[in-house]
Amino acid sequence: MVSFDHRDPGTDEGAWAGVLRDGLPAMELDVDRLVVVAAHPDDETLGAAGLIATAAARGIRIDLLVVTDGEGSHPDSPTHSPATLALLRRRELRAAAAIVGAEREPVFLGLPDGGTDAHRDAVAAALDRALDRALADAPGERILVVSPWRGDGHRDHRVVGEVVEAVCGARGVRSRAFPIWLWHWGGPADAPWERAERVVLDVGARDAKARAIQAHATQLHPLSAAPGDEALLHERMRAHFDRDVEVFFAPAAEVAASAADRAAIRGGATTIGQDYFDDMYARHDDPWGFDSRWYEERKRAVLLAALPRRRYRTLFEAGCATGALTEALVERAERVLAVDLAPAALERARSRLSAHRTVELRRATLPAEWPEGEFDLVVLSEVAYYWAGDDLDRGLTAAVSALTADGHLVACHWRHPVAEYPRSGDEVHAVIAATPGLTRLVRHEEEDFLLEVFGRAGARSVASEAGLVP
Repeated sequence: MVSFDHRDPGTDEGAWAGVLRDGLPAMELDVDRLVVVAAHPDDETLGAAGLIATAAARGIRIDLLVVTDGEGSHPDSPTHSPATLALLRRRELRAAAAIVGAEREPVFLGLPDGGTDAHRDAVAAALDRALDRALADAPGERILVVSPWRGDGHRDHRVVGEVVEAVCGARGVRSRAFPIWLWHWGGPADAPWERAERVVLDVGARDAKARAIQAHATQLHPLSAAPGDEALLHERMRAHFDRDVEVFFAPAAEVAASAADRAAIRGGATTIGQDYFDDMYARHDDPWGFDSRWYEERKRAVLLAALPRRRYRTLFEAGCATGALTEALVERAERVLAVDLAPAALERARSRLSAHRTVELRRATLPAEWPEGEFDLVVLSEVAYYWAGDDLDRGLTAAVSALTADGHLVACHWRHPVAEYPRSGDEVHAVIAATPGLTRLVRHEEEDFLLEVFGRAGARSVASEAGLVP
């Protein structure tokens, strides 16, 4: 525990600015449900309102679990009883949750503010119930649980953080923790940056968070002019929550395991194989949300718009999965060959594409079983980061060799870190860009994905091919 007083001036926000700009990795948000556990009403807003707003905008389901009512926030108040404060703070949380898009009714446990240590079993049981309900609604869905950081210096934050980490660890559910009071009492040397990830807030999420914070009036403004009714979150403290990023810490055990796994994968040059994908499709009909997420639909539209030609003769798609992109590509090519190594994925792709006679689907393990023939479009969409060691070089060599003289290679990959993948999307694209004989024609970069189109050396731009420029 850390000794601090909320009335202290605390650490100036400027002390954190440098380290927050130093390229913290992005937190993986490829999930179906977000469960937010708050020790007190306003924890969810101060620590994670931007994440909640971002998740809501992406259509991710959101559950809120509130452990205490925060009735102990003003123990010396002469005007508000603990019961009154509890009622007010529940109302404030509901209002703040609605602002950031958390539409489901929060679950309030009503445990004693400041006394959570004696109720660990109740917190664990409530989280277990929340996870059971989530999995009953949608078996196999991917869940992320966030809660206060156990190192935050507040007893209830520590207890809730420890319980959440233990329950999620036992159930194999991913969890992250958000600091709140660290920003007030601590400095850059007090944070475990090796476990830190960030969520960058767009304008909408940042605005929603600002308005949600204002909903917690009992914490921002004096309850009255009487001693004991002072505001708890003074302006200097609130400055920490006006950033365009939110920071989360991964459990220490997960980071250690992930580091070991990545080292083993990279060191052993092990490409992710069929078992991984068979498991994914066994647990979920649409593991990556190709058919259910606007993110994926929009990304396909961006890829199609980036293709330099209206029509291609022969197209090869590596790793077609369930055929969502393949179906979109059919209209752009006279003949399409698409392969995948997972039988379940190909079965769904065949069902989807049964009416398209110009499409051939095959099972193949890439890059070892690269098909023969030439193609004037090769598509590597969300596939090359599975190739470890020399396999990436083999795959790119095969892709370039398969290109016709006027052919195009399009690559599109997720940029956020995924512990199981041997490489990141950025690493893949850096290797492609350095591959001899290729010229980049298109580069589309977003926080979430990178899309590039290459041609052989000397390839011409769209305007040049159309005769609009020399």
